[in-house]
Amino acid sequence: MAPPALGNKAETANTKNSGNMEKITETEKAAKPTETKKTKKTAFQVGLIREAFHYQSRFQGSAMVFKIDFPVTQDPGFSYLMKDLALLVRTGFKVVVVPGAKERIDAVLGEYGIASQYAGTTRITTAGAMPFVEMAAFDVATRFITGLSADRIDAVIGNFVRARGLGVIGGLDMEHTGAVDRILTGPIERILRLGMTPILPCIGWSRAGKPYNVPSDEIALAASAALGAAKLVILSAREGFGFDGEMKGGQYGIPESAEAHKKGGRLTPREAARILEGGGAGGRFFEELGLALRASRSGVERTHIIDGREEGAVLRELFSNLGAGVMVYADEYESIRPLKSADIPVILRLIEPLAARGNLVRRSWEDIREKKGDYVVFEIDGSVHACAALHHWGEGQGEIAALAADPAYTGLGLGRRLVRYLIDRASAQSMSRVFVLTTRTHDWFEFLGFKEASIESLPERKRRQYDHRRKSKLFVLDLPLPAHGSRPDADAPPPAF
Repeated sequence: MAPPALGNKAETANTKNSGNMEKITETEKAAKPTETKKTKKTAFQVGLIREAFHYQSRFQGSAMVFKIDFPVTQDPGFSYLMKDLALLVRTGFKVVVVPGAKERIDAVLGEYGIASQYAGTTRITTAGAMPFVEMAAFDVATRFITGLSADRIDAVIGNFVRARGLGVIGGLDMEHTGAVDRILTGPIERILRLGMTPILPCIGWSRAGKPYNVPSDEIALAASAALGAAKLVILSAREGFGFDGEMKGGQYGIPESAEAHKKGGRLTPREAARILEGGGAGGRFFEELGLALRASRSGVERTHIIDGREEGAVLRELFSNLGAGVMVYADEYESIRPLKSADIPVILRLIEPLAARGNLVRRSWEDIREKKGDYVVFEIDGSVHACAALHHWGEGQGEIAALAADPAYTGLGLGRRLVRYLIDRASAQSMSRVFVLTTRTHDWFEFLGFKEASIESLPERKRRQYDHRRKSKLFVLDLPLPAHGSRPDADAPPPAF
């Protein structure tokens, strides 16, 4: 017979162990949700950091035009917006600011008892009103100087807009109301290279020095196209931002991709056009969407419409997948295709004038046919108007060459789009660097982010073929490694390069 005491001890021990196991199990159960939450939070934070670096590497060195409505400057969060713009400048982005001044002009004219007449929605600016319009416009521009200076960013207000008068429309003399004739990109690009921020008030000047009141939307659009900006960012301060409940679906044709986002998400130009065609509601948001569509058609890759009062909205829109506003993005590669044999005569005609001036190396029919697979062309309405090639020289390096565009299509930025397309192709082919050899266009390539390098850094095969008589300069662009966790190509808008 077993001693009762021993049995009681064993039973007691088993009971204790069972109790401990229950306690451990309960503890583990309690710990697991906490651990999961921590893991998810860490993964989310890491994902945001990866997204930010991904977009920074993709757009760094690009020009970005910020059209900022006047009411944004009166919001308590305006100083935070200035901090975010300053951060972009310090990070290497080329920031251009176009301040809106309509409400400030209204206030100044009201203070001095000057009534405004309108032709439709366009203010007729009289000779008597023009000095006060200039006063208001430069007052608003100075607010941006002050805000950026607080974050140690140098900014310049300049006469960067060449304007012309609208003349007489429908029997009404528009007097000092004007339109953009052209943007003086040379001074702006020099200022950007110095790490400074150009500010373009809503005033333009004729060749004779006559001032005109020019809509800031038009200046922002023209500046974005002329500078080859990767982004136009429209910042406004109004209620009902984005697509409200009444707009979704129905006659407006809001796509599901936009409905999935609280403030609009991503739109192609075709989707934006469909919304505008079905709208007819007017209002500032429709004006902004129309501006974004025009920007896309002018060659601007991405236009963002954001609530400028929302703290951090610019950074979230530019550096995260979800964004903070509405983005209209253009498929700038839609018109780019591989070279066909039938295109070679056109390519020779495009290259010949540049070769005659010494800008390009002259090529024969056989030269192009031999490397036909390296060439791409830009086609508009069934006709080829630009070409370029990417030659792979080994050692992870590719050469962008034979870049030529029809002079009649200069304003469309065809060369820039081809270069970015070939950079994207080089990256897809796992190249680590692309380079160009140029005698005349080094400033243009520097503006696209290329940096001068020694001829000795060329791949060996190319170095052996280098023509020392031409003395071409070498400019290179190092390609970033693909980012982990970035949007899949099927879902993402086209890259910046």
